Amino acid sequence: MAHPGALPLYQQVSELLSRDIAAGRLSDGEKLKPERSMAQELGIAVGTLRAALAEMEARGLLTRVQGSGNYIRAQPDAASVYAFFRLELAEGGGGLPTAEVLSVERLAKDADLPPFGPHAEGHRIRRLRRLAGQPAAVEEIWLDASHVPRVSASDLSESLYLFYRTRLNLWIVRAEDRVGQGCVPDWAPEAFGQPPGATVPQVVRVSHAQDGAAVEASRTWFDPRIATYVARLK
Repeated sequence: MAHPGALPLYQQVSELLSRDIAAGRLSDGEKLKPERSMAQELGIAVGTLRAALAEMEARGLLTRVQGSGNYIRAQPDAASVYAFFRLELAEGGGGLPTAEVLSVERLAKDADLPPFGPHAEGHRIRRLRRLAGQPAAVEEIWLDASHVPRVSASDLSESLYLFYRTRLNLWIVRAEDRVGQGCVPDWAPEAFGQPPGATVPQVVRVSHAQDGAAVEASRTWFDPRIATYVARLK
């Protein structure tokens, strides 16, 4: 059973296709496979696929031609709940990101974090990230406590930025990433596949809202056997 914050299946499919468009794996004008074949490959019902394609059409990412088929319309700045998600499968392909919330607490901010927000406390969200079902990363995200007094695991969706936007009227419009190395934290679950203390690639991010203020800081440790960090310049 999907957890309460999981995106609907049709939206998961539309986001997966959107990531492939952004990465250039689906090009402008490209004709998609017939819907029944495509649904079978994805392991979903044809009706679910059609709902996903309808959403993509509404976002301007697809042209549906009666009697001919479905054609990609690549957009340079297509809106996506994963627009700022930079991990992709090391073997190639974006892979649908999913997230398992491990804990949510309101705490005094960690002194090792980059500066963000005016409040002395933050909501610390720890998650296990999967790509195409494979455990790829562990994340520790801190949201400044001035934006909401309390956050619970049941509040959160697969995309925190979607939660910020729909529940807090907080839009993340810019993020600064610093990529280096770090040690897997001691709270990382066994499912991650890398033991606590192991050296892995680390991404430290500061995220900015629509007014330019830094509202969130995060640390992500990812398994290079599963994932790679990709930033595309357009």
